[in-house]
Amino acid sequence: MGDGHRPFVLAEMSGNHNGDLDRALAIVDAVADAGAQGLKLQTYRADTITIDSDQPRFRVGDDHELWGGENLYALYERAHTPWEWHAPIFERARERGLVAFSSPFDRTAIDLLESLDVPAYKIASAEIVDLPLIRLAASTGKPLIISTGTAHVGEIAAAVEAARGAGCEQLVVLGCTASYPASPEDSNLRGLPLLRDLFDCVVGLSDHTHGIGAAVAAVALGARLVEKHVTLARADGGVDSAFSLEPAELASLVTETERGWQALGQAYVGPTAAEDQTRLLRRSLCVVADVRAGDVVTSENVRSIRPGGGLPPDLIDVVLGRRFTADVARGTALTWDLV
Repeated sequence: MGDGHRPFVLAEMSGNHNGDLDRALAIVDAVADAGAQGLKLQTYRADTITIDSDQPRFRVGDDHELWGGENLYALYERAHTPWEWHAPIFERARERGLVAFSSPFDRTAIDLLESLDVPAYKIASAEIVDLPLIRLAASTGKPLIISTGTAHVGEIAAAVEAARGAGCEQLVVLGCTASYPASPEDSNLRGLPLLRDLFDCVVGLSDHTHGIGAAVAAVALGARLVEKHVTLARADGGVDSAFSLEPAELASLVTETERGWQALGQAYVGPTAAEDQTRLLRRSLCVVADVRAGDVVTSENVRSIRPGGGLPPDLIDVVLGRRFTADVARGTALTWDLV
C-alpha cells in the first residue's frame, strides 16, 4: 500500500448483514466480485461497548438522521456481528482472496481477533481517544489503520504516538467525517496531505458520504486506502444501508479510484509519448493548389490545415506576398526553402 500501488479499497460490512450469516457471506462474495482488496468487520458486543441504560445520555440524539432517539445498547445489539460468525466470514474472505480484518472495541475483541490470526487492525474514529486499546492493537506488531473522525490534531498525534510507541511500524491514518451519512462539504479532503506530512505515514479516507465522488477525489490528494460501507441492496434496509454502496457501485469505486491513481502521473507539463500521433495532426501551413516557380503566395494557394509538417500557422502573414522558388504540388507542406 502506498504511492507505487493502486488504491486499496476496503469494504466495511458493519451491521449490513441484518442479523443473517448467509447475508454476511453473500456480502463477502459481492465484495470480492467487485474487485475490492479488503473486507472489514466491527468486533464488539453491546455489553462490551456500553451498558443497558435508559438514561438520556445513553440514547442517540433525536435529530440524528438515521438513529435518532435509539437506545445505544439496543442499537449495538442490532448492529453487532456475532463473534461466532467471525471465523466463517474470515474463512470465506480468504478463500475469495480478500484481506479480511476488523475494528476491535476492547481487549476481548483483540483476544478473539488474535485467535483468528487477523492480518491488521483498524481503530474506529470514536476509539481514537482509547490509547490503551491502540497500544494493545499496536503491540501485536500488525499494521494499524487509525480513523480520525471527531479528533483534533493533538488527539491524532497522541494516538499516533501511542501506536508507534507500542511497536507499530506500518501505520495508515484515515481522514474521516464521523457523521452518518456525511456531507461532502464536511469532507475537507485538502487535509489529507497535511495528515501525511504531519505524521509521515500513508493516508487514506474513511468515507461516509453518498456515492463514490469524494473517495475518488481523495486519491488525487494522496489517499492510498479508501473505505466505504457496503450492502447487498440499500432497499433491504439495515443499520448502515442508507450511506452504503451496493455491489455495482463498489465495482465502480474500484475502477475509478484506480483510474484516478493512474492519472496522477508526474509533476510535468508537456506532451507525452502517447500523443505523438496527435501531434502530427496539428495544423501547419500547406500548399493547397498546384503552383509554379515565381507564383505569388496567396491565401488561395496556402492555408493552415491539418496535418503538421509545415511552417507554424502564425507565419501566414510573413509568407503571403512572397514568391515560390519552385514548382510545388498541392498537398506539400510549406517550408522556408519553397518561398
